[in-house]
Amino acid sequence: MTDPLTLARPEILALEPYQHAAWLPELTRLHANENPWSDAGDPPGAGLNRYPEPQSAELCAALARVYGVAPEAVLAGRGSDEGIDLLVRAFCRAGHDRILVCPPTFGMYRVAAAIQGAGVVEVPLDHSFGLDARAILEAWTPAVRIVFLCSPNNPTGNRIADTELELLLAGLAGRALVVVDEAYAEFAPGSGTPGRLAGHPELVVLRTLSKAHGLAGARVGAVIADPGIIGLLARMLPPYALTAPSIRAALTALAPERLLRTAERVRRLVAERERVAANLGRLASVRRVWPSDANFLLVEFRDAPAALAAARSAGLLLRDLSGQPRLAGCIRITIGSPADNDRLLAALGELP
Repeated sequence: MTDPLTLARPEILALEPYQHAAWLPELTRLHANENPWSDAGDPPGAGLNRYPEPQSAELCAALARVYGVAPEAVLAGRGSDEGIDLLVRAFCRAGHDRILVCPPTFGMYRVAAAIQGAGVVEVPLDHSFGLDARAILEAWTPAVRIVFLCSPNNPTGNRIADTELELLLAGLAGRALVVVDEAYAEFAPGSGTPGRLAGHPELVVLRTLSKAHGLAGARVGAVIADPGIIGLLARMLPPYALTAPSIRAALTALAPERLLRTAERVRRLVAERERVAANLGRLASVRRVWPSDANFLLVEFRDAPAALAAARSAGLLLRDLSGQPRLAGCIRITIGSPADNDRLLAALGELP
């Protein structure tokens, strides 16, 4: 197998990372220029006057257990967005290298590339929003260092077919990283992509606790990859990137009893997704409800502005995608509580 670090920027491979103050919590800290007093409201032993562990070993171990990988294959960061940014900065030289994306898809891949000064190659999804691995392989050039995929895809909601992903991994081995963003994987059948890492060193998987685990405000995500890639990205992390409250919230969410509750909530959301999709499909104002494996639905309306206005009148905010290429008339609807979903269906049901 090839070494994926051969694709990385030489200057990042040579980077000397910032040297954190030593993490020895059993000793009194007089080495990190911290305030010696914590606020009275801080949890015992976890005062916010102290810096957190630079990369929490306990959190990485918990994430590794959940995703079925070794701890050294996990980097904890601020949501999936930080992983996207780190990967582009580590593997794409400004003004020279490119990423490849398959629109319509999550917009942060393009934003991260623009910030880095990297180019963007587009290979659109097919007419049913499926991935065309052969078209991606044909579009690849040596300048393409990262292929970003989203599965289930945002905003279309569908998963990448296993056959297409395997074809892509085989065809790009040693030539580019294949990054699979699985922010919505818990809402889809199966256990996701981390199990494929052993045979594919160029594969990188992004996961987050923002969606299924209900921690959007904590901003905790994970990059799951070959340990060499993880070590490279760790060199680039800013000091103490994850806050102590976010680490505590994540550890609580990953405890076995909380994982059981999360699984039950996911089942309820999936059931609600199917109920809302069926009811939307019966409305005269709806042209099409796209199948979804995520916690949202992509819906094409006959009159998208009228649908948005009806939702607002009911106190509900939807995501207007109608101005994006290939998404004319489309709105993305997050699955909410049953009461909120009923309120939305009632408001849209009054449209002609």
